[in-house]
Amino acid sequence: MLKRDDVIEVIDRAFAEDVRDGDVTTIWTIPETKQARAEFIARADGVIAGLDVAKWVFERVDGAIVFDARMADGDVIKPGDVMAVVSGSARGLLTAERTALNFLQRMSGIATMTAQFVKEVEGTKARILDTRKTVPGLRVLDKYAVVAGGGVNHRIGLFDMVLLKENHIEAADGIGPAVMSVRKGMAQDGRTLKIEVEVENLNELEEVLLVGADQVMLDNMSIAEMRQAVERVANFDGQKPALEASGDVSMARVRDIAETGVDYISVGALTHSVKAMNISMLFR
Repeated sequence: MLKRDDVIEVIDRAFAEDVRDGDVTTIWTIPETKQARAEFIARADGVIAGLDVAKWVFERVDGAIVFDARMADGDVIKPGDVMAVVSGSARGLLTAERTALNFLQRMSGIATMTAQFVKEVEGTKARILDTRKTVPGLRVLDKYAVVAGGGVNHRIGLFDMVLLKENHIEAADGIGPAVMSVRKGMAQDGRTLKIEVEVENLNELEEVLLVGADQVMLDNMSIAEMRQAVERVANFDGQKPALEASGDVSMARVRDIAETGVDYISVGALTHSVKAMNISMLFR
């Protein structure tokens, strides 16, 4: 769930670059006492996300503006649906319009793409994960939108999970030394975090099984290799790590990946290549 305090700073930065010392077009065109009402209308099929953020945008401009959400984040929308109605100062509505739409369109685009990937893997056990490939400063919004679309958040940042990737392993002189160093560091700091290790082949998977990990990222493996990895873990007598498929995951390929039996599929495109949803705000 989004918290207002976590988002206000992002909203303020958006206004700082957009409004600065005044919305001159609106100020010089619209009387200060003019009141208005506007509707947020969907122009495409999709999944909505970001309604609270849009509400907070209007509140930041003018606390007297009323934002009436007619739908909820995660709802499926179709062209013509009215997702929210705003009313109050016409100047305030116009000044906040683009900032509110920027957040709402991007977040709904992420939710929509996530929902499409989730639908593609229906009937399998695979869950769709996001990544850290988010717009700097917008991670909390991007990851919230993934959940609104039915996906699952991977780690939020570098602080809440250990993920040993290729360069960590190279710098630490191997998977075994890297994992052992992590465990030593966690013990010294009195912390317990999930450990995930990235592997590029089945031999590296064997190394991880030997030292133990909570999760293994199968990076850029073929479908055949992923099936073998799933079978190997299923037959392993020790700690069975969850398996995450990663690397160049497309809509056309995600079903084949899911049917290998992996637990998770991470999709960077959810946040780094999203297409903003077509949403309009129209005065009525």
